[in-house]
Amino acid sequence: MLISRYSKPDFDPYGENSPEPEETLWPAPTATGPTSAVLSLPGSKSLTNRELVLSALADGPSLLRSPLHSRDSELMVEALRELGTVIEAVPGNGEYGDDLLITPVEELSGSTTIDCGLAGTVMRFLPPLAGLALGPTTFDGDDAARRRPMATTISSLRALGVDINDDGRPVLPFTVHGTGHIVGGEVTIDASLSSQFVSGLLLAASRFDNGLSLTHSGERLPSLPHIEMTIATLAARGVTVDSPATGQWVVAPGPIAAADVDIEPDLSNAAPFLAAALVTGGTVTITGWPNETTQIGARLADLLPLFGATVSRDGDRLTVTGGDGIRGVTLDLPEGGELVPNLVALAALASEPSTITGIGHIRHHETDRLAALVTEINKLGGKVTELPDGLHIEPAELHGGTWLSYEDHRMATTGAIIGLAVPGVQIENIDTTAKTLPQFTQLWHAMLGGHGA
Repeated sequence: MLISRYSKPDFDPYGENSPEPEETLWPAPTATGPTSAVLSLPGSKSLTNRELVLSALADGPSLLRSPLHSRDSELMVEALRELGTVIEAVPGNGEYGDDLLITPVEELSGSTTIDCGLAGTVMRFLPPLAGLALGPTTFDGDDAARRRPMATTISSLRALGVDINDDGRPVLPFTVHGTGHIVGGEVTIDASLSSQFVSGLLLAASRFDNGLSLTHSGERLPSLPHIEMTIATLAARGVTVDSPATGQWVVAPGPIAAADVDIEPDLSNAAPFLAAALVTGGTVTITGWPNETTQIGARLADLLPLFGATVSRDGDRLTVTGGDGIRGVTLDLPEGGELVPNLVALAALASEPSTITGIGHIRHHETDRLAALVTEINKLGGKVTELPDGLHIEPAELHGGTWLSYEDHRMATTGAIIGLAVPGVQIENIDTTAKTLPQFTQLWHAMLGGHGA
C-alpha cells in the first residue's frame, strides 16, 4: 500500500512488533491544583556523550563530574569500553550518581559488536572511532534503530577511505573495518536529516591523518545549536574548528586535550516540568540553570512566554509561572526539534490555534514524531494536521485514552503533560523515559506533591 509522506491515518511505527498496551500502562496523574515545585535534574545527555567520545580520543585521562546515567549514556560507555577505552565510576558530589574517569588507550581495538540501542549519538558518533580502531566493528541496535537514517555516516566515511559493509542497505546493522587510522581530507555530505552527521565527524576529525574539510550540501541544516555545542566542547579541549562559510567546517590534525568537565543539567529534559507550570497555572523552578550554554533547552526561557508563561531568573534558578490559560503560537523551530513534542502538548491544550514549522526532520528521530503526535493527540479528540514541514493544531476538547510512546522518551513525556489536564490518559511504556531521564516518574510525582490524582 502506498502511503502519502504527509498523510498517515494508519501510522504504526511498531509494525509487527506492536506492543500490548494493557500490560504496560502508566496512569498519567491529573493535576488537582497549581504546581509549586523546585527541582534539580540529571546531567545533559548531549554533553555527556560528546565528552565521553572526546575523552576516549584524548591525550590523557579525563574526569566527567555529574554525568548523566541513563540508557543512552550507558550505551555510549559500554560501546567505548568495547573499543578498549577504560571507563571507571568514581565517587563524586553529584545528586544522580558517580562521576566517570575515562582513560584512553594508545590504540582503539575493533573485533567487536556495538549495541546502539536507539541512541543516535552512539550510532552516528562512534563509526569514525571504529574507523580509527584496528579490526572490524559491527553496529546494531533496537528494531526502531534499524529504521533511522545512516546513509550520510556510511557514505562520508567511505569517502574518507573507510571500508564499511552494509550489504547495500545504508542502515543498521553495518560493519566498519578499521585499520587504525583514517586519512581524512575533504568530504561533502547532506546532513539535512540530522546535525549528528556533522557532529560525529567533527568530534574525531583532529585524529584523522589530514584532519577534515567538511561541507554540508543540503537545503537546510537542522538543530544547528547541537553543532555549535560540538564545536564548543572541542574548543575547550584545544581543537579549533574553523568555519570559512556557512555549512563549512575545517579541523586540522592534532591532539585532543584531557579535561575535567562539569556536566550541565539537561535543559531539554526540563521542558515537561516547566510546561507543567503552564498547564496547572502554577510555578516550577529548575536549579543549576547555567548562565551560558549551548544547549537548545535554554530556548525554553524564550519560548514558554509565547504560550503565556512568565519566566524569571535568580542566580542559577529558572522559574516558570503559568498564567490564565495557554495561548496559541506560530513558530518556526528548525533548531529545536527535541523540544517540539512537549511544546505541541501545550498547543493541544491551548485556547487558540497553533502552527509549528521547520520541523520536518523530526520524522527521522526515535520515531516519526510528526505522525506520532498527530495520531496520539487526535485519538484523544484533538485536531492536529500534519503539514509538509510541521503541524497545525486547532483547539479541541480532549478525553482520556491510551497514549502510545513508540519507544520515544519525548512522546512519553508529551502524554504526561496532556494527562495533567485530561483525566484518564494512560501511557504505554513510560519506562522509555529512561533513555535520558530514568527518574522521570519520581520527579513528576514530586513536582505535583499533593496536587495530582
